[in-house]
Amino acid sequence: MGASRADFTLDDALDAEIARAADRVRRAEHVVALTGAGLSVESGIPPFRGPGGLWTRYGEPPMDGYQRFLRDPKRAWEERLDPSAPWAKALGETLAAAKPNSAHRALAELERRGACAAVITQNVDDLHRQAGTRNLLEIHGNHTLLRCTECNARFATDELAVDPAALPPHCPACSGVVKDDTVHFGEPIPPDVLRGCFAAVEICDCMLVAGTSAMVYPAAEFPLEVVRRGGQLIEVNPEETELTASSTHSLRGPAGAVLGRLLHHVAATEAGA
Repeated sequence: MGASRADFTLDDALDAEIARAADRVRRAEHVVALTGAGLSVESGIPPFRGPGGLWTRYGEPPMDGYQRFLRDPKRAWEERLDPSAPWAKALGETLAAAKPNSAHRALAELERRGACAAVITQNVDDLHRQAGTRNLLEIHGNHTLLRCTECNARFATDELAVDPAALPPHCPACSGVVKDDTVHFGEPIPPDVLRGCFAAVEICDCMLVAGTSAMVYPAAEFPLEVVRRGGQLIEVNPEETELTASSTHSLRGPAGAVLGRLLHHVAATEAGA
């Protein structure tokens, strides 16, 4: 996964580049952040695939998970309430233990200061919300929420009574079948989230891409669209990616350390203004 926070050292050259990127963020009209698994890893959530990955160790979820849910939502809910698959148990335990890190907190503070208009994330771990980000677009859903498959209404788990004797639960607004909000394999991205992403990208003139190589669509399209429209790209990643050549600033290091320092420079500039 590249440099970890433990073996990362911020040198003067990188700090100067982060300061230049912070100035670009401060001067932009609409900054949008795109985040991925790298942020989760810094909170102790292993990647899904690769060495040490959850799926590598415990097996992968079914590639037709959404189709299985549609065929038998009752059985899918029984498995959710009492998971038997090793990967599901491991994922649930890992997500429950994770806490926001300094990257999540830095993005939330940038939003509070008016320096980040929205965060688009590929992560389902709820950590951006826990850190305080409000304008959040979760492409792959949120493991703490439930969602109606008909009207896309979302519910916290304590907002909707789930009776194990009467599964699946139904939406109180439209009576549609309710599932977990996490997007399963074979499931379309919820249209309300996708519309929100396109709307955010359409007005974005500076995109922060942190903790992701942005290889999976639709997320992979967002930074490229910003560049096509003449916007700036700031990449935060321990390693080079396919976005590096298109980036105005490519900041090498873990997201927590780099975004924390970027926030420092934004705040210092504002204080001296």
